This record gives sequence, structure tokens and C-alpha cells, in this order.
Amino acid sequence: MKNKKLITVILASIVLISAVFPSALSAVSESADKGVMRENLTSAELVKDMGFGWNLGDTLDVCNADRNGDGRIDEHSDKVDETLWGNPKATQELFNQLKADGVKSVRIPVTWRDHMGEAPDYKVDEEWMDRVQEVVDYARNAGLYAIINIHHDGGGDPNFGAWVITTASSDYDAFIQKYRALWSQIAERFKDYSDYLVFESMNEVGFDNLNRSDAFNLLNKINQDFVNIIRSSGGNNAKRHLLIAGYWTDIAQTCSSEYKMPEDPENRCILSVHYYTPWQFCINGNPTTWGSEAEIRELNRLFDMLNGKFISNGVPVILGEYGVNSAAEEKSRIYWCESVVKKCTSLSIATFFWDNGEEVDRETYQWRTPDLLTAIKEANSNTPTSSEPPKTKPTESNPPKTNPPSSDKPKTTTPSVKIAAKTSAVSGSSAANKAKKTAQDNMSLAKIKKLKVKSKTKKKITVSWKKVKKAKGYNVQVSKKSSFKNKLLNKYTSKNKISFSKKIKSKKTYYIRVRAYCTYKKANGDVGKAYSSWNKKLGKVKVK
Repeated sequence: MKNKKLITVILASIVLISAVFPSALSAVSESADKGVMRENLTSAELVKDMGFGWNLGDTLDVCNADRNGDGRIDEHSDKVDETLWGNPKATQELFNQLKADGVKSVRIPVTWRDHMGEAPDYKVDEEWMDRVQEVVDYARNAGLYAIINIHHDGGGDPNFGAWVITTASSDYDAFIQKYRALWSQIAERFKDYSDYLVFESMNEVGFDNLNRSDAFNLLNKINQDFVNIIRSSGGNNAKRHLLIAGYWTDIAQTCSSEYKMPEDPENRCILSVHYYTPWQFCINGNPTTWGSEAEIRELNRLFDMLNGKFISNGVPVILGEYGVNSAAEEKSRIYWCESVVKKCTSLSIATFFWDNGEEVDRETYQWRTPDLLTAIKEANSNTPTSSEPPKTKPTESNPPKTNPPSSDKPKTTTPSVKIAAKTSAVSGSSAANKAKKTAQDNMSLAKIKKLKVKSKTKKKITVSWKKVKKAKGYNVQVSKKSSFKNKLLNKYTSKNKISFSKKIKSKKTYYIRVRAYCTYKKANGDVGKAYSSWNKKLGKVKVK
């Protein structure tokens, strides 16, 4: 009798808890994914079936980083969740509406750097892993394909904590230990999911600090290790379709002879590239129009190159990101997207529109540009479209700039700020854009020289360097680790000398780095910062 009463009390408590805190007992949602692998489905067939894709940008890929260069994001925030960069949490309703809109696949970029423990295990926080799985389940419940990756951990600006780039070229053993630990945990959590879930090795990665041959060999090695890690991780991962990052995901560079797809006994590897050409039009919306014969020829040339090296030789391709800043003229923006998707569809390339919350309203789930949705759907279905080249377009005598080699791209531009944030993309006057470009140009040439780091008195560090022309001030960071994973201090000063005593301890070694910045006025009146690169050689000092 006592046992029956006890069971009754326990059951009642469970009901009460689940009613008040519905997520307490279901941190991981029930998924519609039944774990069935279609044994005879080739990667090419899977990619063709993926069709119309969309990116859940600036959500699970957020991280503690000064994304906008204006100090608004605290590098030392204790809590990093998907709302950090301004978007609300993803919901099942969002994915249901995407499905209703004709979307068949979603890419879910994930940044893990702020949710991992220390070496050697690099344990991922259970709460974060549960949330990633929950969002994947939203996609699967809606009947969508899903792609997950390691995002800002992997590529873009090193200031985003991209440890793949910063570590792999200097200490491969340390890098692969962390990389293997992370992917082993992801693989274990999702090993029973069906082939509607795809793993992507990393985001936009290249090694421009190495000579060309070594840089490509390093990326090829990481991609091969990725395949080996996943294939040996058990469950459905033995046959899971895998998405392999191209060099900087740049079409021209990936089509070079130095790039190699990894060997895979299952022959289930897919190439990942991104497309933002012409760069200034896509990223800045300047020039505002697109659609000349020269521009269309360039689009066809690049994708035909991709077809010649990969697709025609049995390697399927996914265009993981593409898009145009909404500051561009709407008709040109739509025509560009339609042209890209139409070309890709003709080559059986699945396309994933990059959206950081600028296009699909994360509150209402509606597309802000309905004609864009219509054009993408029609281009995916190979049906005749109603859009046409805009009447205002560049002349043949002044052909557009093509996507520059990734080494020439501003390293402060990452997938999360492509098609920039809502506040800046909605508009930005030409004067503000010009001021920003001038500031960036000034800082791109700036270098920190004659850095001196001393500790002459107990528990104090003094840092000095040569003044930088046109610099408004300087950003100085102190860390106990050369990787700067956890920054102890992050200070701004207008002088070329600064001292630290707070948090500094005797007999400890510290690393110091410095960068210059100048300011410019944004279109909304706020002050933005453009930064130089960090000093080339880190300062290092053992405190007295």
C-alpha cells in the first residue's frame, strides 16, 4: 500500500512538473526521424532531392565575438544562447512554415566554441547539445533535410575564435585532438538519425598564412580526417552522406589542381562551396544593380568550371550559401538569386539561401520579399520565370568585379555578417558606406610595430608600441593562453602605452596582443570601428 501511494505521489509530481516546466523532462525533443538509411541512394540523388535550401543564420552559430566591430558584444558573457545576435529562438512553427513555402532542406550552422570544456575531452555542454538536437528535430518533424556543421569554430575571421584556422597550421596534433573530440560527440549524439541528416566538415576555411601547396594540403588532410572520424563513429554514420568544405568554399580556388576530395569507401562525399559574386554587389549592395551580359557570363563560367572538375566526374555539389544584401535594388537582387538557382538546378546542385533574419521574419515566419521566394521556387522547379534583367545595369565597357580570391576578402567578413545585420542592411547611405570603406582601407594597411611588454614591478604589466597613423585608438588584450581562448583583459586606449595591474598575478606568464582602430559614422548615426590586424608576434611576459 505504501509503495502504491509512493508511486501515485511520484506520478502526480511528474505530471505537475511537466505541466509547469514542459521542457524539464524533454530537453531533447521527440523526432520524426526514424533512422532509416536508404542504402541504394547515391549522394548525387540525395543532393538533387534536397532542392530548395535555406540557412538558419545568426542563430545557433552565434558566439562571443565583436561581430560588428563596435564593442557591443561582451567577449566575457557568461551566457551564450541563440538570441545573442538579435534573433529570437527557432521554433517548430518556423520550420513548418518553411516547408509550406516550398523549402525542402535547411542548413543549421552551429558554433561550439563557447560551449566546450577544456582539453583533453573538450566536453560539449549537455544543454547546448540538447538544443542543437532539438532544432534538428524541428527540421525533421517538418519533413526537411538538415545539415549541421562547425561554423565559426572553423572559418572566417580569427577574431570569432576560429580555432580550426588558428591552430591547424601551427600545431596539428593539438588541433586534431580538439576536432576529433568535437565531431566524435556530435557523431555519437546523431548516429541513429537517417540520411536526411548531413554532417558538414567545417565552414569557410583556408590557410593564407601558408604557401599555396601547404595550405591546400592542410585543408585536404582535415577533410580526410573528418571522413575517417565519422565513418568510425558507429551507427548510421558508417554510411552517412558527408559535406566536404572547399578551399574558403570559393569556386575558383576549389577548382584548382591542389584541392582534393577525401577518399571515402562509401563514396558518399559531397562538395560544399559558397557564392557571393560580384562581391561588392552581394555583400554591400553596391553597385545596386546586376544583370549585364558580362555578369551573367561570369556566373556561367564559374559554375561551368565547377561542373567540369566535379559534377561531370561524379562528385555532387551543394551551394551552402548564396544571397544579396537587401540594400541592392530589389529587382536586381531577385534576378541574381533566380539566375544562380536556375544555373545550379540545371547542374543538379542544391542551393541554400543565406538568411540571418533579414529575409524571413523570425516572428511572423513570412518572407519580407515575396517575389524573391516566388523566383527561387520557380528557378528550383525549372519553370519559366517572370523576372528579367533590370533596365538599369552596368555597361559592357565597365564590367563588374568578380568575386575576389578569398585571400583578398576582408577577413572581418564572415557568414554571419554576410548580407549584413538588419540594422545595417536595411539601408546605409552612400556617405556612410564610403566612410566605412575609407576606415577599413586605412586600417588594412596599419601595422603594430615595436611592441614592448615589461613587468618591472610586482603584479603589473606595461605595454607600449609605435603610434599608428590615422588610428583613433588601440585595443589591447591580455590572456593566459597564446590562443586567447579566454581573454583575461580587453581594454581600449587612445594612447600607445597602457599598464595592467587588475587580475595580474605574480610568477604567472601572460600573452598580449594589440590592434589599432579608427572610427566612422554609420548611417543610423552610431559610431563604428574598423580594426587593423593584431600585431604579428604576440607579446609575452612573466610577471615579477
